[in-house]
Amino acid sequence: MPEIPALCRAAAHPILRDRPSVNFFEGALLGNGGLGAVVCVRPDAVMIHFGHNSVWDIRLAEEHQDQIGTFAEIFARVKAIPAELKLLTDDAWYAQYLEVVQQNYRAPYPRPFPCGTLVLGFDRRHAESIGYRLDIASGLCEVDFLVGGARQTLQLFTQMQADRLWLRMVDAAGQPVVGPFFRVRLLPDPDTPGDLPRYTVAPPAPDTLAFRQVLPAFPAKEDGASGPHPGDRAFSLGVRLATPLGISERTNVDGVPLAMGPLERQLLGAQTFVAVVCLDHGLATAVPEAPVLPAPDAAGFGAAAAAAKECWADFWSKSAVALDDVVLERTWYHNLYFLNCAAKPEALCPGLFANWSYRHIGTAWHGDYHMNYNTQQPFWVAFSANHVDKHEAYVNMVHQVWPLSRSWAKNYYEMAGAFFPHSLYPVEMTINPYPVPTWGWEVFETPWTVQSLWWHYLYTQDRDCLEKRLFGPLKDAVLFMVDYLRRSEAHGPQWGDDRFHIFPTVPPELYGLMPGFKMNADGLIDLTLTRFIFKAFAEACRVLGREEEERETLGRINTILAHYPEYPTAESPRGWVFVSVAKEDPEIVYNVPATTVTIFPGEEHGLHSPPEEYQLALNSYRQQQNEGGNELVFLNLQAARLGVLDLERFKRQIRYCLLPNGTCTDLALQARGRYDDTTPFDFMAPMGIWFENFSLPVVINECLLQSYTGILRLVPNWPAGKAAAFRTLRAVGAFLVSAQQVHGVVQGLTIHSEQGGTCRLYHPWPGTTVRVRDERGRAMAVASEGEVVSFTTEPGTTYLVEHQA
Repeated sequence: MPEIPALCRAAAHPILRDRPSVNFFEGALLGNGGLGAVVCVRPDAVMIHFGHNSVWDIRLAEEHQDQIGTFAEIFARVKAIPAELKLLTDDAWYAQYLEVVQQNYRAPYPRPFPCGTLVLGFDRRHAESIGYRLDIASGLCEVDFLVGGARQTLQLFTQMQADRLWLRMVDAAGQPVVGPFFRVRLLPDPDTPGDLPRYTVAPPAPDTLAFRQVLPAFPAKEDGASGPHPGDRAFSLGVRLATPLGISERTNVDGVPLAMGPLERQLLGAQTFVAVVCLDHGLATAVPEAPVLPAPDAAGFGAAAAAAKECWADFWSKSAVALDDVVLERTWYHNLYFLNCAAKPEALCPGLFANWSYRHIGTAWHGDYHMNYNTQQPFWVAFSANHVDKHEAYVNMVHQVWPLSRSWAKNYYEMAGAFFPHSLYPVEMTINPYPVPTWGWEVFETPWTVQSLWWHYLYTQDRDCLEKRLFGPLKDAVLFMVDYLRRSEAHGPQWGDDRFHIFPTVPPELYGLMPGFKMNADGLIDLTLTRFIFKAFAEACRVLGREEEERETLGRINTILAHYPEYPTAESPRGWVFVSVAKEDPEIVYNVPATTVTIFPGEEHGLHSPPEEYQLALNSYRQQQNEGGNELVFLNLQAARLGVLDLERFKRQIRYCLLPNGTCTDLALQARGRYDDTTPFDFMAPMGIWFENFSLPVVINECLLQSYTGILRLVPNWPAGKAAAFRTLRAVGAFLVSAQQVHGVVQGLTIHSEQGGTCRLYHPWPGTTVRVRDERGRAMAVASEGEVVSFTTEPGTTYLVEHQA
């Protein structure tokens, strides 16, 4: 096994800022998977903006329920609209219907709720802010100052197992000092909606400032009356300092004396600077008016720092890479750091912008769960990077929205199982938040929602988890899709064939619903993802011994797959290619890489494919045009699966999207699709920290190791002239794989088997004989079939794989 000191590799890639960082997107990102903090450094103050995955404005608009109708009713009305119309909205009834069913989503809530800001002010005549250094190996941020000409540093970190942030000032030798700060202030979010209850200030304390904000369960009534409700939630933000606090006043620009407000105080005395910030949240009845904060002393800081450092060391121990490419190695470590800051199963699953917010930053599209790739993508990296625990947050989210999805399938579609809607919130819902028959009828989102549940099993082989946590939602998605394809409108003589069609549906944010359903049947992504979950369900039944119990559903699946629609294709200048839907112009500019979805997430095509199928997938990749903003991870992952990813171009795209804080934002790439020449190509950048792009390391992992077919393939997309090493990347079959490439040759290949079973791999050294020894030196029998070798493993055992001429 290659020795890769992960902590040292991570520490070699700090995030640096050599000047003040006054902008939210320049600030250093800290977090513990629930709590998030953005450390911005002004020339006169440090500002720390707080957010939390579990703190939301939970109010919900669920009006017009009696006007939504059922799927059958709306389908019949839409079917009756003349196919000759250019757009469905040219029909007066349909235009009015859309207006009604979109109104709930247009409400400003639910949304992530910014939790306030800590301001630490200093006198520019005595101190100068220089910049910051964020050590991603330990989560420690250091803000540098010159104070009286001498260097001093503000150290900050988040506790990983409590929603606290600790701060202290040290000198150049690391010794505690008083520091430059003369005032402290807490700012409730300046854009708090006026129809929410006003925050309350905690009773005065000699060393503490705090406020509490109630988040009502329901919107205020028209008369403004809104009493307490058992479902109301609240949060409090408090800071406690080792320094006593007092009130002072200043003269404002009008020459009027102005006293400090109730959430601002002057620092008194000459104690060394130590502080702790606490964010408390939960039901309003459980969040006290005044938070209980630990003593901000050297011992408390030291103990919390040691515990946080240990948590980060454990995180980095799960996997590592050492790459002869600084940009890609930095990208790998930075984005896994951000992932650990942004997600954990103990908090709510992050939405679009995770746990960092301020004013309206982080609230676009409600900051919700978009189930047509945005919510799924951040967790693609969890499997191969050996951080499967992060995916537990996603599994929790699926369970949270499962009851609504079952209800929507039953009451709206009048079908079995569960239909997982386009947009979802982490609040209690009774109807689909976006029941709009455009993107709301993207049927592929149901199989896509549950797909990674099957990956969770494949990469862990955890049968107990499959039975108790994963199988139920997977089964319900399958039941819905079976019913949907077996409807009389989707199967019968009117089609002129014996196929079961996915109809109607909508390609990924393209066309919408059209008159005569012109582009609304058998979308490529619908077909490949539905096939995926049908096969996954059949295999899950075999693993769990439920084949007899599920015989009827399995029989229906087999019948459907025996009469499945052909995947849509078209002839292009590059040859035959997939298109997102039949009769589509292959020159269309797509919203997402929709013509290459059989490569990923469909996992039907790749380096394993027969030549003709591989060429079709390759042509599709080379032909597709994507508008950008949605494919930094997605499309490049597909290219890696084909073995054709241009790593230099990939790095240039990373640099194009890179923000000063080290994250990659969503930037447009081309016009003539949904965007035109007047579109600001960075319009999505100010919306928030795009959580989805933290999955960038999965692209690199797939260049080093692929296992989606159940057969390990080593360094399938890495230049032979570049060295690369990786440790304990996770593979399908619950194998942890380590290896390195030196001068184009694989060395040090070790495979740890967590659950036992047969390990299969493409021969890393063609023309030679593979030898396998276990950790005790015992030689293992190796079978060979074509280019694949295999051997039997035992649970908890590590194997060294070598070769001889």
